[in-house]
Amino acid sequence: MIEIQHSNDEKRGSFKASSDGNPAGLMTYTWAGEDRFIIDHTEVEAAYNGKGVGKEMLMAAVDFARKNNKAIIPLCPFAKATFQKHEELQDVLVNKTQA
Repeated sequence: MIEIQHSNDEKRGSFKASSDGNPAGLMTYTWAGEDRFIIDHTEVEAAYNGKGVGKEMLMAAVDFARKNNKAIIPLCPFAKATFQKHEELQDVLVNKTQA
């Protein structure tokens, strides 16, 4: 079972994934104003590749954005590709008119 821990301050934050207490992955973001954040990096530990850890962290970011009325700018290649594949997640993306 993957557990996600979220940390956040005024400038940046992260979603850390772990499994049975072992580090499984990390997704970092940087705030771009008060209403949006940029997902800038995603990494998954080799032992957890292909097990959905990256998507679990992304879903935690989407959930955070939805609950707090924030928008996401996905600069990280993994996050960008996942948003493109899953239209149901795109409601949290920054509109081009907002950029």
